[in-house]
Amino acid sequence: MLRNYLKIAFRSLLKHKGFTFINIAGLSLGLTSFLVIALYVQDELGYDRFHQKADRIYRVSRYFKSTDGQISLRLGTVAPAFFPHFKNDFPEVEQITRLLEYEGTMRLPDNLEKKYTEDKLFFAEDNIFKVFDFKLLEGNPDKALSDPFTVVLSKPMAEKYFGNVSPIGKLIKFDSQYDFRITGVFEPLPAQSHIHPNVLFSAASLNDERLYGAEGLRSDWGGNNFATYFLLPINYDPAKLEKAFPAFQDKHLPEHNGTKGSKYSELHLTKVPDIHLYSHLDYEIEPGGDIKYVYIFSAIALFILLIACINYMNLATARSASRAKEVGMRKAVGAFRQQLIGQFLSESVLVTFFALILALIATAALLPTLNDFTNKSLSFTQLFSGQFLLTATLAVLVTGLAAGSYPAFFLTAYQPIQVLKGSIVNALKNGKLRQVLVITQFAIACALIICTSVVYNQLDFMMNQKTGYKKEQILVMSGVGSSAADFETLKQQLKQHSGITNVTHSSRVPTIRLLDSMGASVAKGDTTTPVSTEIKGLSTDYDFINTYEIQLAAGRDFSQTFGADTTNFILNEAAIKAIGWKNNEAAIGQRFKYGNLDGQIVGVVKDFHFESLHQKIAPMVMFMRPSWRSRLSVSAKTGDLPAAIAHVEKVWKQFFPNNPFEYTFLDERFNDQYQAEQKQRTLFLIFAAISIFISCLGLFALATYTAEQRAKEIGIRKVLGASVGSVVTLLSTDFIKLVVIALLIASPVAWYAMHLWLKDFAYRIDFPWWVLGVTAFLAVGIAFLTVSFQSIKAALMNPVKSLKSE
Repeated sequence: MLRNYLKIAFRSLLKHKGFTFINIAGLSLGLTSFLVIALYVQDELGYDRFHQKADRIYRVSRYFKSTDGQISLRLGTVAPAFFPHFKNDFPEVEQITRLLEYEGTMRLPDNLEKKYTEDKLFFAEDNIFKVFDFKLLEGNPDKALSDPFTVVLSKPMAEKYFGNVSPIGKLIKFDSQYDFRITGVFEPLPAQSHIHPNVLFSAASLNDERLYGAEGLRSDWGGNNFATYFLLPINYDPAKLEKAFPAFQDKHLPEHNGTKGSKYSELHLTKVPDIHLYSHLDYEIEPGGDIKYVYIFSAIALFILLIACINYMNLATARSASRAKEVGMRKAVGAFRQQLIGQFLSESVLVTFFALILALIATAALLPTLNDFTNKSLSFTQLFSGQFLLTATLAVLVTGLAAGSYPAFFLTAYQPIQVLKGSIVNALKNGKLRQVLVITQFAIACALIICTSVVYNQLDFMMNQKTGYKKEQILVMSGVGSSAADFETLKQQLKQHSGITNVTHSSRVPTIRLLDSMGASVAKGDTTTPVSTEIKGLSTDYDFINTYEIQLAAGRDFSQTFGADTTNFILNEAAIKAIGWKNNEAAIGQRFKYGNLDGQIVGVVKDFHFESLHQKIAPMVMFMRPSWRSRLSVSAKTGDLPAAIAHVEKVWKQFFPNNPFEYTFLDERFNDQYQAEQKQRTLFLIFAAISIFISCLGLFALATYTAEQRAKEIGIRKVLGASVGSVVTLLSTDFIKLVVIALLIASPVAWYAMHLWLKDFAYRIDFPWWVLGVTAFLAVGIAFLTVSFQSIKAALMNPVKSLKSE
C-alpha cells in the first residue's frame, strides 16, 4: 500500500512540475533556515553539559549594594578571604574549588629570547579535577597541582613550547621570574564551556609573597577576582546555602561604617550550565550568550518554516477544486477515507523529504560561514548526530503533516455525490482559507521587516552617538605598571615623535566597564556624610582629560602646579547629581573622601559615555593613584600613523623588554562593544529577506493559478473592451488587500516586540513610526511586482484562446 501511495505521489508531482518546484524550493529554504538556527540553538543550550557532575556544580557570585539598598555591582567572582570560611562553615559541600585568571608572558628557561604574551592562564586549586571534567592526557590528577610552582598545560600549549616531546618534569618561566615545573597535560575543554584555560598553575603558589601572599589570601575581602565553585551533594537544595549566606557574611565580613556584611554584600549561586545563557554579570571570565536570543531565533525558525508550510497549503487549497473531483471519483469506486488521507499525506511528506535533502546540503555548505559569523566550531558531523537527526526528522514529519493536512482531512471528508455534483467546487474556489494563510505569511514577513528596521536604527544611533571623548587615532596598551616617575620618562620619550600628540596612564580606558569602587563621603564641617549612591573610581594622571579631549563643566583639570592634586578629585556631572549639589560650581572646593583618599573637588567634567550605551552614565570620580594604573593611551596624528606606531614600539621595548608589544585602537574597541547588535541586525535582515522570498514564491504560484482559473473571465472582459491596466488591477487588488491586512496585524505585534528589545539599552531611539510606511511600501511593492508579472501575462493573452479553452 505504501509503495502504491509513493508511486501515485510521484506521478502527481511530475504532472504539476511548476507547483512541485515552488513547493520544494520554499520548503527547502524554510528547512535550511530551521536547521541552521537549530544547530545554533542546540550549541547554545549545550554549554557545560559535558561535565558529568554539571547539575551539581554551582558558581558563587557576589553582588554589592549601595547604602540605599540598590544593587550597584554584580560579579561572577568573589574575594579570596571567602574560601577558607566556606570550607569551615559549609562542611556538607563535597568540594569547593576556585580559579584566579591571569595574563602574562611565558618562555622556556633555556630560550629567554622567545617569549609570548599568553591569556587564559589560571591559578587553580588541586581539587579542580574532582569538580570539572578535564581530560588529563599526562600526569596524575590527584597530585598534579598539589605542590607550589607546579603547572598543567593544555595540549596545544605543550606543543607550542615543546613540540611533540613530553613536557612532564620540565620547567617553564612565567612573567620572567617564576619557574614552574610541568606535572600534566590536559585536553582543551570543548567549545561549549564558559571557561577555556590554556594553563593551570597550582593555587598553592599564590602563598608566595611575590604573587599574592598567604596573608592576602586570608584577609583580602575587597579583591573580588576568584571564580569559586561548589560541588553539592546529590539532591542537595542550593537554596539552603543561599539562605545561610547572609548570616555567614555578617559573621565574617568586616563592617563598613557600622554596617554588617549582608547589608552591603550578597552571595548567590548559579548552576554552571546556566552561566552561559542566564548569567549576565558585570564580570564574566568569557562573554556569554543570552537565552532571550535563543528564544527569538527559535521563534524566527519556526515562523519561517510556518511560512514555507503555508505555501504548500496555499497551493493545495488553490488546486482543491481539481483534487476534489479526484477524491470524489476514487471514493465512488470504493476507496476508503483512510486510504485517501494516507495518499495525500505521503505526497506532502515526500515533497518535504526532497526539501530536507536539499536543506541538509545547503546547511553543510553554510557551516563555514555560520562558524565565522557566530565564532563557533559547528561541524558537519553534528548534522548527523542522533539528537540533530531526530530534530530534522521531526521537522520533516511535522512540516509534511501540517502542509498536507488540508487536502488530507478536509477534502476527504466530503461525500462523493457532493463532489461529483460540483456542489463544493464553487466554495473551494472562494479561497477563504487561502486568504487567511496569505495574511499570516505576510504578517510574519512584515513583522520581521519592521524589527530589522528598528535594529538598524538603534545600532546606527549607538555607533554615531556623541561619546563625549575622542576615540579616533588612540592606541591602547595594557600591562604598564611602572612607577609615576618612570612613567613620566616614558611619556617624554614617546612625545619626542612629531606624530604623537599626547600620552596618558590610567586604570581603565573608555569602552571598559567601570567596576572599581570605594566608599565615598562628603565632609561638612567636622562630620562626613556617606554618599548613598555608589561612585565608580578611575585612577588617572595629569593628561587623561587632555588626551581624551573631555570637556570641563566647572573648575579645572589636574595640574602638576598644585602638589595637593595627588589627593584631590574630579567628578562627572552624574556624580554631582547623585550627591545632591544644586549645580556643578557648588561642588568646587568641597571636601571629599574616597576610600582612604581625602582631598578637595577641583573640577567637574561633562558626562561622557565611558561604558557602552547599554549602561547609563555612572557617577564617577577621577583621582591620582599610580599603583592602580596599568593602561597606556597614546594619541597620534593621522598623517604618519605607521611611523608613530613604530616609535611607540621602539620605546616600549626599551622600558618593557619582557613584555611583547601589543596594542589596539580605541575606535575598534568601541565598535566591538556592539558586535552582538551588528550580528543581530544581519540575521534579522537575512531572515526577513528569506521570509519575503518564500511568501512571494507562494504568491507567485497563487497568482499563476488564479490567472488560469479566471482565463475565460479575462477573455470576456477583453472582448468587451477592458484595457490591460484594468485587468492587471482586477487580478492584483485582491492580493494587495491581503498584504495590507497583514501589515495592520504585524505592526502592533512588531512594535511591542521592539519596545521590549529597546529596554535593554540605557540610551535608545524612540520607535521610528516612519518604519511602518517603509515596510508598507516594500511589502505592497514586492507583492504587486510578484502578482503583476502573471497578471500582465494573463491580460496580454489572446482572448480567442482563452474562450476556446472551454
